[in-house]
Amino acid sequence: MSAVSRHEIRRGADRARTTTDWLDSAHSFSFGSYYDPDNLGLGALQAFNEDLLRPGPGYPVHAHADIEILTWVLAGSLTHRDGDGEATVIAAGQLHQLSAGTGIRHTEASSSPDQAVHLVQMWLATDQPGLPPSRRLVPVELPPGRLVTVAAGTAGPDDPAVVRIRQRAAALSVARLPAGASVTLPAGPLGHLFVAAGSVEVRAATGEPVGVLAAGDALRTTGGGERLTAAEPAELLVWQLRATTPAPPR
Repeated sequence: MSAVSRHEIRRGADRARTTTDWLDSAHSFSFGSYYDPDNLGLGALQAFNEDLLRPGPGYPVHAHADIEILTWVLAGSLTHRDGDGEATVIAAGQLHQLSAGTGIRHTEASSSPDQAVHLVQMWLATDQPGLPPSRRLVPVELPPGRLVTVAAGTAGPDDPAVVRIRQRAAALSVARLPAGASVTLPAGPLGHLFVAAGSVEVRAATGEPVGVLAAGDALRTTGGGERLTAAEPAELLVWQLRATTPAPPR
């Protein structure tokens, strides 16, 4: 990972893409055949893909080990099927967490025979390798105009709304902002803001303008404290990260 400036805007149109007859995947970091030694990840965040899966067979069965995979559906629904054939349907408003642990095999496809599913999938290096695999599907309540933590390495059983991930150096928050509403990015060594829908105006903690981000754009930060104001209804995914060096995705 290269050094991140205080505010680094990454435009959605500049992302590398993987396209097939059933998949359109845009990569925020090096992934698959796309390799950029200066864009290997951010902290423990190794992969951040915005996918459109059209009806069809979806991803063939494949394996992972010692990695955390979080899936957030934006529209449609995704069917996740594990190596034993057990199926889980992930709909918009639900967060699916998969800890690959000592090893899993799975496949994913649109749940509909005639509608695509639009999703964001995020991979993180684990800091607790060698544990048994686990997974969880959690409904997420998002009060309008608030940044809500939905996954964290420090979440406990007393906070069932927050998915516990096996990476203590990372936390994911989501916000749905009505037009004109504002939120402030949390403080932290590294931040990754992704605009999933709509657009936001970004100002630094000092009040200076940083830029306007549209759907598909991202902002990498150090320090936090930026103020985000929705120019139109917007959906945001925000990672707080500590500075760790990611291993190659598996």
